[in-house]
Amino acid sequence: MRGSETVLLLIDLQRAVDDASWGPRNNLEAELNVARLLTAWRSGSWPIIHVRHDSMVPHSTYRPGQIGNEFKPEARPIAGEKVVAKHTNSAFIGTELEALLRAQGCPSLVVVGVSSSNSVEATVRMAGNLGFETYLVADASFTFDKIDWHGRNRTADEVHAMSLANLDGEYCRVVATEWILQRVKV
Repeated sequence: MRGSETVLLLIDLQRAVDDASWGPRNNLEAELNVARLLTAWRSGSWPIIHVRHDSMVPHSTYRPGQIGNEFKPEARPIAGEKVVAKHTNSAFIGTELEALLRAQGCPSLVVVGVSSSNSVEATVRMAGNLGFETYLVADASFTFDKIDWHGRNRTADEVHAMSLANLDGEYCRVVATEWILQRVKV
């Protein structure tokens, strides 16, 4: 995997998800793994795109103009890194993301972020359908507890595992941070 041809795509890593209203989450080390990946990409001067969710819902923790819309410290963009604003769950809908990726000539994506059962899953599905070689980093992504269709509470670990199972092998390859760090090259 060539870092210069692989975009690190960070999805919705904003302070909004720190709000207690989201409930219990999994992968408490996810932000540390995100920071490790960011450090590697920045060291190599490889392409990085941050996706920021700008919710249009009045009571959303992601709504612009409030603290929740700000990036988490571990995932804060620096000068020169592209930020793509989105209003839906998929980072490809109504944004310039696909055009940016095509213009950069990057056939591969390494995806991290939140929520693995929502925006991450929607974006990874589209990336795979659009023909990008996509890697989803399981331990650098997370989600929250959720009530299933039958009214049963599913833990964030269960929800995360199901999202990974839905995606792996069809839309992406699910990997760990260490796997990426060992394989990415100049």
